[in-house]
Amino acid sequence: MMALKLSVVRLLIADDVGIGKTIEAGLIVREMLDRGLIDRFSVLCPPHLVEQWVGELAEKFDIDAVAVTSARARSLERGLPAAQSLFEAYPHTVVSLDYIKADNRRDEFARACPSFVIVDEAHTCVGGERGRHQRFELLERLAADEQRHMLLLTATPHSGDDAAFDRLLSLINLDFAGRPQGDENARTRYARRLAQHYVQRRRPDIMESGWHEKRTFPTHQMKDESFSLSGEFSTFHDRVLDYCLAVTQRAGADQRSRRLAFWGTLALMRCVGSSPAAAVSALRNRLSGVADEETMQPVVFDEDEGLLDQGDVEPGTATVDAEERAELAKLVEVAEALDARRGEDPKVSRLLKVLKGLLQDRAKPVIFCRFIATAEALGEELRKIFPKINVTIVTGRLTPEARRAAVDQLEGSESRILVATDCLSEGINLQSLFDAVVHYDLSWNPTRHQQREGRVDRFGQQSPIVRSVTIFGENSAIDGAVLQVILRKAEAIRNATGIAVPMPEDSEGVTSALMQALMLRSGGHRAQLAFDFGLSSERLDGKWRDAEENAKASRARYAQGALKPDEVLPEWRQMRVLNGGPSEVARFTARALKRVGAPLERAGQHHLVHLDATPEAIRERLEARGLRGTRRVGFEDDPIPGVAHLGRVHPLVAGLAESLAEGALDPDGAAFPPLGRCGAWRTQVVTQMTTLLLLRLRFKLITSGRTNRLLLAEEATGLAFGGTASAAVLTGLSALALLEPEATGNLDELAIARQLQRANARLATYEPAIAAFAAERGTALSADHLRLTEAARGGATVEVVPVLPADVIGFYVLLPEGE
Repeated sequence: MMALKLSVVRLLIADDVGIGKTIEAGLIVREMLDRGLIDRFSVLCPPHLVEQWVGELAEKFDIDAVAVTSARARSLERGLPAAQSLFEAYPHTVVSLDYIKADNRRDEFARACPSFVIVDEAHTCVGGERGRHQRFELLERLAADEQRHMLLLTATPHSGDDAAFDRLLSLINLDFAGRPQGDENARTRYARRLAQHYVQRRRPDIMESGWHEKRTFPTHQMKDESFSLSGEFSTFHDRVLDYCLAVTQRAGADQRSRRLAFWGTLALMRCVGSSPAAAVSALRNRLSGVADEETMQPVVFDEDEGLLDQGDVEPGTATVDAEERAELAKLVEVAEALDARRGEDPKVSRLLKVLKGLLQDRAKPVIFCRFIATAEALGEELRKIFPKINVTIVTGRLTPEARRAAVDQLEGSESRILVATDCLSEGINLQSLFDAVVHYDLSWNPTRHQQREGRVDRFGQQSPIVRSVTIFGENSAIDGAVLQVILRKAEAIRNATGIAVPMPEDSEGVTSALMQALMLRSGGHRAQLAFDFGLSSERLDGKWRDAEENAKASRARYAQGALKPDEVLPEWRQMRVLNGGPSEVARFTARALKRVGAPLERAGQHHLVHLDATPEAIRERLEARGLRGTRRVGFEDDPIPGVAHLGRVHPLVAGLAESLAEGALDPDGAAFPPLGRCGAWRTQVVTQMTTLLLLRLRFKLITSGRTNRLLLAEEATGLAFGGTASAAVLTGLSALALLEPEATGNLDELAIARQLQRANARLATYEPAIAAFAAERGTALSADHLRLTEAARGGATVEVVPVLPADVIGFYVLLPEGE
């Protein structure tokens, strides 16, 4: 509705993770395609989201888009004329930002770019780094065309960087980049104008605030589970910590050496805190001596920047001298011995207790680990302990296609556990297969925890409860420092503001604060080293306070208030009536499947539909959407887990409707008994002879705005006439309702023929009533369009004009019982 009110659609959709930004964007692009306002579009997104976008557009919106990535672009270009861009040849594309940001490709895309562009994870395009600068330069060029429609999607529009936020807003309109600071009236006008382009909603905004939507999202239950390091596992941690502190002491006063030592020791301790298997890998990598500050920082702090595919590899942490090699070799030997005793690991023991509780409650968990070695070691151990459960391991070793296939194969398993690294924290939605998340490793980026949980706790989750469990070492200096410096502060801000705030972009301050907290928690002789870090904790606390204040101010200034429930819900209810709700879809689907020879099968509270038993034309259409075999289905809006929802736009329902209509209009080509287009019977719903006409009304939609377009549309409706009168007694849905009750008696064939012959003779007398009804519908539809597009800046207006004569595609004579 917001998009339709704008003559050029420029929207920043900044809803929380899991609310459905992809679906919101799809709704807009589908509507604009159907209205003829656009004929081409491109989605720009990080590479790990390309396949998800292609799948969502096909499954939910019946849009076949092609993926444009480094691996696929050449094959798409093969055979095209030299002067034709693949973006001109393929009207609907999903493009990897990493592929398109190169200078030569940016130029080609800017030249051939469609009139509608969606930018996912838009916040990754507006920072100051080299990669972000290339992306922003491209988006800036696209936005310079004032006629281009753009949707910007991000769950974190404001990360505390005002300059980056201004750049993001400038893509909507250059005027929005300069936010007024002084005059209250100017700020009010600015906020009111921006509200037409900016959507930022939390879940409570949807579940409360007049919308009262209680079923959309599950209840999220969070729990912390601690374990205590003991015995040789505790001794190993202490020994590695002593080694790391010795490395930092030897770094001396040279700032570069000191920073590299800090990064290296933090990276190593991350791996040691994850698992002995990750410790073995990291210690061996440290011996290789291949590392630098730029490659270690993203791994330590779980920075996004497109590194999810390679960020789960244990880092090399610095060049070591001969003096360290002997100590490192001993540490590797100890780590290998502990890895061979995984069943004794206190962290693994705590996980097993958590899993047994979840599995007893029939939950289906995803376990997120930080490093590949941890995920693989843990997965192997769980397979031994739970031999009857399908335990699948997904890490960055797999290609994106292989990851998706590994997840998909779990659908056939009633009992399943997925062990994954953060390569799955974005890009593959898991809500249909899982309803619990276990953070086996603490993420050092608070946003990553939200991303992990957002794979499961999101729109479309059928379980009423989603559980998340965070495992940490209560006597671990590593986990304790991260909880104190990063995670607990981010959690407190989120509880206070309702917004997830990214970690302050002060890597040196965060590093120092972590090292200080680490040594203070370690106690003993290590604590005195904390004084070397000065006021790092105080500086970081100040950064967190600034982030909280910015979040509060942003929320107060930009929270969505442009759309009110009393404006939106009536429109939604009206569309629901026109399209059919659960009862109408259930009735139609059951009747249609029975008619085509693939009847629904009742199975407890749901149904089984045998897709392979449908006629070939329907079956091929379903297979193109990945639908085959036997599926459990339901018609209510909130089916139980494992049951697919069949709504009006589901490919099965849409395919049945289209096939039955085609069969009725062309009986000779139907692969099943066609529907009758005329008939006569006795019924109790009429008190006099009633002639019911099934009409197909056609309309011209004349769009007037920056561009003028002429579209054709049609709708099926009905008119009922009593006796031999030429004035309609019932119209629309009221007339069609006469077809629903079962006939109370049949007529012989001669009587049916006689009634239909007489009705056919009366058709000419009904033409004035049909024309008047078509004109009424045109006026009503014009008013509907006007109501949707009215706004201060004025969207395109639509005039709906009927095209006469209307098509009578069926007529039926209903006789009262006893006549």
